[in-house]
Amino acid sequence: MRASSGFRAATVAVGLSFAAALTLTACGSDTTGDGTLTVVASTNVWGSVAQAVAGDKVDVTSIITEPSSDPHSFEASPTDAAKLTDASLIVYNGGGYDHFVDDIIGTGNSDQLTVNAFDLLEGGAHAGEDEHSDGGDSHEGHDHSDVNEHVWFDVDTVDATAQSIADKLGQLDPDNADAYKANAATFHGQLEQISAITDGIAAAHKDAPVAQTEPIAYYLLQSAGLKDVTPPDFTSAIENGNDPAPAAIAATRQLLTGKQVQALVYNVQTQDRVTQDVRATAESAGIPVVEVTETLPEGLDYIQWQTNTAESLAAALQ
Repeated sequence: MRASSGFRAATVAVGLSFAAALTLTACGSDTTGDGTLTVVASTNVWGSVAQAVAGDKVDVTSIITEPSSDPHSFEASPTDAAKLTDASLIVYNGGGYDHFVDDIIGTGNSDQLTVNAFDLLEGGAHAGEDEHSDGGDSHEGHDHSDVNEHVWFDVDTVDATAQSIADKLGQLDPDNADAYKANAATFHGQLEQISAITDGIAAAHKDAPVAQTEPIAYYLLQSAGLKDVTPPDFTSAIENGNDPAPAAIAATRQLLTGKQVQALVYNVQTQDRVTQDVRATAESAGIPVVEVTETLPEGLDYIQWQTNTAESLAAALQ
């Protein structure tokens, strides 16, 4: 069961193991011992975005790479803590999603460069603000409780994240600043291909009703102009790792058996007996199921992954 306060809170390795990790590291150095720049991302989603910008000039490492891992409940090891505190640049989701990063960097070097994608969400609490461009990130004084934290499904936020990565790598490595900017520009063009698919969905299926097992694909559905009609009591319970009330389950099942939705968006990484039953109900009713994940499937980069997801959604609505 995953606990939550606003968002699902993550658990982290603390105590002696965490303290030991910090003793293994330099205090937020800009480079490795041999002078090589390093970027460490919380998940391979943001690692892929960082790699697209860094190209072959910077080593990029991701903490969470397993498709079966749930970043909300990830426990950072001493080795993970060492990687983060030694990184030249940290790239993470923010918004409480990968809270282990905040816990680790909060005890380290206040001058360490970071990119927090959630803080770049347009219209959110920070609305384009980059208040930590010269140092660490903090959420003091900000309320993110009404904003969906799964911002890797928001193409504009991902684009802003890539631009911020390019800017910070340029600060660390001025000789290659133009190359990072060029890579970010190329990545921007690739993101537009994803937007073209969701724009096409919006044009052909404006306000088409869909259901989700949890609100992970909120920004994808928003950009595609679709309407999530799942009972909030159902999706919030699943997101928080709780069993939905019987009435919420019944209402969700009715959406499917009554063919009141055109697709079911299904998170395969946090499925349980309730969501598996909902999926089976959808399949029995002939409702297409669109699978989504929270980390990259093996062998895919960010652009391939999100292109496939958008194409799957478009196909489900045909």
